[in-house]
Order: sequence, then structure tokens, then C-alpha cells
Amino acid sequence: MRLSRSRIGVVVLFGAMSLTLTALAFPAVLGLDKADGNQNRVVASTKFGPLTEADRDFVVKVRAAGLWEYPLGETVMERGTTKAMKTAGEHLVVGHAGLDAMCREISPELGITLPNRASPQQEGFVATVEAKSGKEFDSSAVNIMRVTHGQIFPAIAKIRASTKNTLVRQLADLANDTVLDHITVLEKTGLVEYDDVTFKQTGPAKLPREKVTPPPPQPGERVLVLKPRPDLNVNTASPTPTPSPAAP
Repeated sequence: MRLSRSRIGVVVLFGAMSLTLTALAFPAVLGLDKADGNQNRVVASTKFGPLTEADRDFVVKVRAAGLWEYPLGETVMERGTTKAMKTAGEHLVVGHAGLDAMCREISPELGITLPNRASPQQEGFVATVEAKSGKEFDSSAVNIMRVTHGQIFPAIAKIRASTKNTLVRQLADLANDTVLDHITVLEKTGLVEYDDVTFKQTGPAKLPREKVTPPPPQPGERVLVLKPRPDLNVNTASPTPTPSPAAP
């Protein structure tokens, strides 16, 4: 069957609109795809090396990630329907408690103010997952977090390769291990929809900055602490690789 030029144009336009709407349904996390401003600009000179805008933003974003993934991990531990889901929740809680401790340790040394709330977009992720139940809860939690972890993973590598600040470098090392561990345990649930996740990671739409930026703390507000959980006895370093979905 041959299509006229006008019908071909309609088909192409409809396809482009579909891709755009799908991307808008799951936009870029914290604007990590396209950073605004001169990210290489040095904003502070410290005894640990120069601190760039990219370095500062990275510390804030690692902190903000924990502010929604830690409580969501607790919810997954409680409401996950399988042992693999509950294990993933434990790894999220332990991993982000460790990252949070390092963020709180290095931020005063670097003159960085940490947020106490996640961004509106991240809070929306939590609300989306918590509105589900049963298997839908499991699938929604796994795939949302697999997309966000997949988006930040290359950003960690970029910071690790470029930063001249030793404290930021140490945070990037820990973040690399932690995020890889989280990706691994999420995949071990067997619920990752790889084609959909890959599309959402590589073709995100961009939200207004106020949607993806954590609000600053109020004057005099105490720094929120994500409670360590040594009782869970979870190791978030050097995860065991996940078998290929094609493996027998």
C-alpha cells in the first residue's frame, strides 16, 4: 500500500508527538542531561582543591537523591511482595545512608548548603509509587528507580574524571559503587522493563528548573540525617553482576 505525501507527513508528525509525550511522562532527573551555566567555573578555593559549579551541584544532587530514595527504600522493605524486592529496599536504605553521611561530612569543608527536601519531581516519583499496590507497586518502584539510577550513573563518571577536588572525588567513588549496587539489586527483581528504561534514560524531556531543584533549607533549620542501618547487614560495594536476560 502506497501512502500519499500528506498521509506520510501525518504519520511522521504523529510518531514525533508520541515520542515527545512519552518523554514528558518521565523527564530528566535533576537536569543532569544538560546542565545550565558554566559548570567548569570555580566557585570556591579549598584546601582540598578547587570547587566548580559541577562539583557543588553533584554533592547537592547526591544528597537530594537520598532524600527520596531512602524513604522509598523503607517503603519497599515494608510493601514489596517478594524477597528480591525487600532486598532491594534494604540496599537503597543502607546505600543512601552511607552517601548521606559523606555528603554531611564534606559539605561544611566545601561551604556547600545541603537541602532537606527532595525536588518536586522526586517527591512526585515517591507519590506515584506509593499510590500503587501489589505487583504494580513492585514494578513501578523498580522501573522508576532503574531509570533514575541509569541517568545519574554516567554523571558520576563524568565528575570522577574531571573534578580536581579530593573530597568530591571520594564522594564520586562511593556514589559509583552505591549506584552500581542499586542498579544490580533492582535488576535482580526481574521486573526491569529494559526497552522502556533505555528509552526514558536516553530521550528525556526537560522540566522547568524549579521542578528539578531541591528547595533550600530555611534559616536555622537543622540538617536532616538519614539514619544508618547497620542492623540490616548489607554490603553495597562490589555487587555481583546480574545475569543477562537472554541467559538460560
